[in-house]
Amino acid sequence: MRRSNLAVTVLSALVLGIGATSFSAGVLAQSWPTKPIKFIVPYPPGGGTDVIARIMQEPLSQALGQQIIIDNRGGAGGSIGTDIAAKSAADGYTVLFTLSSHTINPAIFPKLAFDTEKDFSPVSLVASLPQILVANPDFPAKNVKDVIDMARAKPDAVSYASVGNGSPGHLAGAMMASSAGVSMMHIPYRGGGPAITDVMAGQVPLLWVSIPAAATYVKAGKLKALAVSTVKRSAIFPDVPTMVELGFKDYEVDSWYAMFVPAKTPQTIIDTLYKATIKVLAEPAVKEKLMGQGAEAVGSTPAQLGAVVKAELVKWKKVTKEAAIKAE
Repeated sequence: MRRSNLAVTVLSALVLGIGATSFSAGVLAQSWPTKPIKFIVPYPPGGGTDVIARIMQEPLSQALGQQIIIDNRGGAGGSIGTDIAAKSAADGYTVLFTLSSHTINPAIFPKLAFDTEKDFSPVSLVASLPQILVANPDFPAKNVKDVIDMARAKPDAVSYASVGNGSPGHLAGAMMASSAGVSMMHIPYRGGGPAITDVMAGQVPLLWVSIPAAATYVKAGKLKALAVSTVKRSAIFPDVPTMVELGFKDYEVDSWYAMFVPAKTPQTIIDTLYKATIKVLAEPAVKEKLMGQGAEAVGSTPAQLGAVVKAELVKWKKVTKEAAIKAE
């Protein structure tokens, strides 16, 4: 009898504890945010992801009533910062602001410390844009045909940089070489900023990178643009041809930027952040700033972003296998 009463007492305590925890989580979600929010950008300052995140930073801070802090954690094609975000508290105060490498990395890295789907809850797509192939102004190739001819004459003598293994730029370069039947050396960097610095210094001749990272330097004549990776030309660089126009059939690498939070983050918090993001993306000033970087404001529901992730995990697994793309 005593054992039975003890069991009842323990069970009652557990139920009360669970109830208290659920109540606390509910109150937390309803009052969120009450302190600054950290955006983990898994790339160094100066790259495309960093540029887009900073465009969103101030207007989103105003919409949420709390300061947003950008925390750059570059390395391993975005995997280092993504892992940090995955292991953060699911309380809404850590947000992963990343790009489409999020769905590419699982296809080329044999073992990631996180699960792209299970460890994150989607919030919203933010923007979409092409990758752009840029070169040092002194590089003798005037166009993509020249690049391919040089690579065909001397295999692996022509190298191209990207923001890291598994990045859209890595895929753009690998698909270019694979489609043309040539061998080119890929040089991964920790982000767009360092890669651009080395290309302008002549350390590497070519770079596939997102337009926001390169736009300023192309306009200033410090880099020359050779092609873009999307089916349509970029509105910001209408004179730069697409790879499809240059004879690369079915060639398309579309970069997107999006926000995720650690799995098990309360849905109320996700919905609040999603609604604030959609509101900000509708602001003409924000749209104009994004367009100034060659990016198009997108916005999506959490479910729509989740569907994009699921579809692209399948897509990039197939593409990387066919093109034999692996992390160097």
